Amino acid sequence: MAKLALIGASGSVGSKILAEALSRGHEVTGIVRNPEKLPQHPKLTAQRGDVFDADGLARLLAGHDAVISSVHYTASDPALLLRAVKASGVRRYLVVGGAGSLEVAPGVALVDTPEFPALYKEEASKGRDYLTLLRGEAGLDWTFLSPSAVIAPGERTGTFRLGGDQLLVGADGQSRISQEDYAIALIDELENPAHVRQRFTVGY
Repeated sequence: MAKLALIGASGSVGSKILAEALSRGHEVTGIVRNPEKLPQHPKLTAQRGDVFDADGLARLLAGHDAVISSVHYTASDPALLLRAVKASGVRRYLVVGGAGSLEVAPGVALVDTPEFPALYKEEASKGRDYLTLLRGEAGLDWTFLSPSAVIAPGERTGTFRLGGDQLLVGADGQSRISQEDYAIALIDELENPAHVRQRFTVGY
């Protein structure tokens, strides 16, 4: 079992990743602004952390087998996050990515299509910037997992597809994944690395 540091463990997606990791017996340090929001669990240690304090965050991350980052790009500085992970000495870094950078046609990203909601454009653009930053980073064994276009609370089915840089669309014409199944795919990658220094995607 791995010893994980999960940044953003109380968030909508982060809480599902936390539940999945704990259900598989992993030991998790949940790093959040409000530790009291985390559940009580014998394998969970709650720590108060600030994503804008790279030095303090690095100290919290040190000594873990892997770091998982589940934070909004508009509510953090990805460059600071990256600096903290590198300073911590932890090489394995898994990032909850966005769908905006996925291709819907050769050379055309979802975020650049006219239909992309303006409300999410800044977040999606910053997520794409972070992926570019990671792709130029040789010092970490990173993985960036992009969800489908729609990710929401739902069922934990364990049945989904994996892809590369292209947006996955189901037989019904929809591009979606539940947060619960997204968490399965991320922890699967943690346990059996298949996309080191790569981005991949998950959907139905």
